[in-house]
Amino acid sequence: MINYSAPDLTQHPPRSVRVRIGGYAHLARLLDKARAELAGKQGAYHYNCPLDQLLFAFTGIGHEEMLATIKTGKSDIEILEWIGTQTKRPPHEVAAWSAWMELRGPGGAEGHEWIASVIKENKSARDDIRSFADLLDLDDYISYGGKA
Repeated sequence: MINYSAPDLTQHPPRSVRVRIGGYAHLARLLDKARAELAGKQGAYHYNCPLDQLLFAFTGIGHEEMLATIKTGKSDIEILEWIGTQTKRPPHEVAAWSAWMELRGPGGAEGHEWIASVIKENKSARDDIRSFADLLDLDDYISYGGKA
């Protein structure tokens, strides 16, 4: 059984970018990475990565402030309630931003080449990987024994 209070990301991946808490895409993944880092079990995952920084920029919450709050042992819903006191983003903005996060792709040629190289390195024949969420889901799956 996975202990989401102190996940061991050397044994399983964090939750998907697509898992939403209070409408926020990526928040569950960010919380898993932060809690794993605090437990010293983050594996190859990094808290405050570029995707995390997009959530921080959207909410206006600093990564150190978020980590300090997570360190208090709050549950997912308690973190969500705390976020609500820190940002005044209305639900329609959260929904739009979250949809964008799920669909956000690499943009220019360099980013597309990078995604293609990751797919190729994983020896995958997948041709449906278009967004960073798609790529992270594939990479998490393959990293823990799934077949490309």
